[in-house]
Amino acid sequence: MRNFKGTREAFAAAVMDMAENDARVMVVSPDSLKAMRATEFGETYPDRYVECGIAEQGAVDVAAGLASCGMLPFVGTYCGFLTMRACEQMRTFVGYTDQNVKFVGVNAGLLGGEREGVTHQFYEDLAIVSAFPNFTIFTPADPAQCYHAVRLAAETQGPVYIRGGSGREVDVYDKEAPFSPDGITIWRDYGKDAVLFSNGYVLDRVIAAADILKDKGINVTVADINILYGKNDAKIVEAIRSAEQLFTIEDHNINGGLGSYISRLSTEHAPRKVKRIALTTYGESGPAKELADQYGYSPEAIAQTVAETLK
Repeated sequence: MRNFKGTREAFAAAVMDMAENDARVMVVSPDSLKAMRATEFGETYPDRYVECGIAEQGAVDVAAGLASCGMLPFVGTYCGFLTMRACEQMRTFVGYTDQNVKFVGVNAGLLGGEREGVTHQFYEDLAIVSAFPNFTIFTPADPAQCYHAVRLAAETQGPVYIRGGSGREVDVYDKEAPFSPDGITIWRDYGKDAVLFSNGYVLDRVIAAADILKDKGINVTVADINILYGKNDAKIVEAIRSAEQLFTIEDHNINGGLGSYISRLSTEHAPRKVKRIALTTYGESGPAKELADQYGYSPEAIAQTVAETLK
């Protein structure tokens, strides 16, 4: 495994490692090779790198064509530019045809575009992609998990969307920890007063909130839901059944993301009360930590919401 720091570097490391042993691996770039930290791939494998310029729609179509010929293309750029500008192409030419294309969208969430504001903060991407049949959605929590998510995506048949960050992610998992194919990892198991479901780059804050709650005598379980709308949800449903009160905490719009997924599973399998903590407004510019705190993602604010809800 190559060394990397942020999720973009993790993507680049994963495709480089895979390309050494799999001649099908390709990178399709809509003028994003530098943004994805993948210039080494283009230099090392020029015949397996396609530059499309600032044309996300064209890049998705190129990738669909490559997949139809048996190649394994990865399209990487800012997640909003993929899911919004190339929404139709992702739906029709990849989803509808069930092509084996992998997408890596970076700068996801409020924390992603900290100094660029709303034009580079994307918290609608999961809602958009979750509407596409055949797509599997991976939401890694840190760079190491992003590396393993990219590798698992290569082994997953059909379209996969991986939600990447900005490079300021906090390490949560051990570097060698696999990306769970079950779609869930339990991080705290203090008790069943409630289950806190989270994912992505606020997971560390939710874990800290659970520790605060424990000190107050409120014992909760924290679960990382790293796959949305996957084909294997049995263990997620098991966690839902374990408590009467559920919380979802995500760096995404309140509609269409993790909260919607858990609410759906609860409704279908084990009706429970669900409190969703997510964005309800557009974001502002600012440093990631301060932004997260401002919008209610501080460990203290999460803990307070949980405690007040349980009352």
